Amino acid sequence: MSVADTLSGLLAPLNHQLFLLGQDAVTPAELLGFATGAVCVWLCVRANAWNFPIGIANNLFFFALFWSARLYADAALQLVFLALAAHGWYRWLRGGERHTERPMGRAAPATLLVLGVLLVPATWGLTVLLARAHDSAPFWDALTTALSLAAQWLLNAKQLENWYLWIAADLIYIPLYAAKDLVLTAVVYVLFLGMCGVGLRAWHRELAVPAPPAATAGLPA
Repeated sequence: MSVADTLSGLLAPLNHQLFLLGQDAVTPAELLGFATGAVCVWLCVRANAWNFPIGIANNLFFFALFWSARLYADAALQLVFLALAAHGWYRWLRGGERHTERPMGRAAPATLLVLGVLLVPATWGLTVLLARAHDSAPFWDALTTALSLAAQWLLNAKQLENWYLWIAADLIYIPLYAAKDLVLTAVVYVLFLGMCGVGLRAWHRELAVPAPPAATAGLPA
């Protein structure tokens, strides 16, 4: 038995059919992915660090779902996101001055330029790799993988621009999952898209509020 067959067997309890939604055989993995994903994005909107542990649970459920759908890049991406979530959780809580909570901010133009440049070779390389692995949608799977990794990097840094990349990825994910008959997951990503818009506006408002003046030691009140 191959490693893939063994893994599929282990994930079988999460991938048995509960009911049909159109052509989508809805599974426990898809339902639990829906619930944890919605909570995770809402916590991101609120800039709450608990989005990371909830996101880790979401990664595990979506790994099971995407593996069964032969979206291998999306499945592998969940494992990368799991590691990035652990990094981001620490960075939000201890990434500020003197290991305090990291403040919200904006990405430097150089950071955005580097990420934009890296998207092209990352997408190309993943497309070639996934085509050889018989992925069911190699180019779109590769592009959304590259966009999502860049978005997660900016989210870990608590930088507003992460929302633009999540929005771009969601606009591709929705028709991709609908075409794969993952109807519930496509609906989830429509919800995610709307929440990303809410998050973008909320973070813009937060950054528009002037920071309180720092206390100056040694001066009389």
